Amino acid sequence: MYKKVVVLGGGTGISYLLRGLKDFPVDITAVITVSDNGRSTGKLREEFHTPAVGDIRQVITNLSQTDEPIKEMMAYRFNTSSDLDGHALGNLILTAMLDISGSLKDSIVYLSKLLDVRHRVLPISEDSDLTLMGLDKEGNVIEGEEQITQAHRQLEKIYYKHEPKVLKDVIEEIHKADLIIFSMGSLYTSILPNIICKQVQEALDNSDAPIMYLCNIVTQPGETDNFTVGDHIKLLNKYLNHRKVDVVIANSTQVDKEMAKKYESKEQKDPVLIDKEELDKVGVELIAEDLLTIAEDNTLKHDSLKLSSVIFSYLMRK
Repeated sequence: MYKKVVVLGGGTGISYLLRGLKDFPVDITAVITVSDNGRSTGKLREEFHTPAVGDIRQVITNLSQTDEPIKEMMAYRFNTSSDLDGHALGNLILTAMLDISGSLKDSIVYLSKLLDVRHRVLPISEDSDLTLMGLDKEGNVIEGEEQITQAHRQLEKIYYKHEPKVLKDVIEEIHKADLIIFSMGSLYTSILPNIICKQVQEALDNSDAPIMYLCNIVTQPGETDNFTVGDHIKLLNKYLNHRKVDVVIANSTQVDKEMAKKYESKEQKDPVLIDKEELDKVGVELIAEDLLTIAEDNTLKHDSLKLSSVIFSYLMRK
């Protein structure tokens, strides 16, 4: 029997990870945040009163074993002067299935069968009005995931407007996990929206599985400026209850000076540095590996296969 890995996240980070991890002999459950209120997803949420489907669509597509043209079709965005403008086809399909079935969980199952997905994808909640809130260091309240991202402010606290009802299946999967992974991605809008749920915190406290964090390669403007690997861990631990992060995988590759300058000037992002002494102080095992690759769009990314190999090696060791 394959070992069970539960991955929590959202956005492109978790999708990129699962693209590689799906090829390893593990049983994956991906738990996805559904509080996004931007672009196509935001429009659909407003019109149909649904949880966010965009990140789920990305994850299903990246886990799919179907042909590339089908995956491209799911990601296709309409460019038109009509109301379809900006909508991803996959988002529309998921919304249609949700309207028919009345359940986001069931809609994901149907689309997963259609796209030959052999792992499980779950929304953190089926609440249609899930709203992410942020309190910045100056005491300003920011409402909405997209607004938090666009504000580029240092945040004092992240929370939900109303405590979400976490899907029972999510809690059950955490209890059965051999390894729990917090994926790379925005700490405040992709990772923490899963962790701040009280039911998830309690489930993590009752789990014996190691908690692994996949650290970002670069910082997030305003939110994690000057953050080291240790700072990322401390922030995650701040929101956890009794259980804390056990192990972190971090990139040890030096970022090319020209690429680093480009990120600093154009995106206000800096490479995340490894501070082993701080990690030792908080009792986190460090796995530092050469994981950096440059994607086709000339952006810095984790090498998905290398990263997945490191995760699998850790899982087998444990």
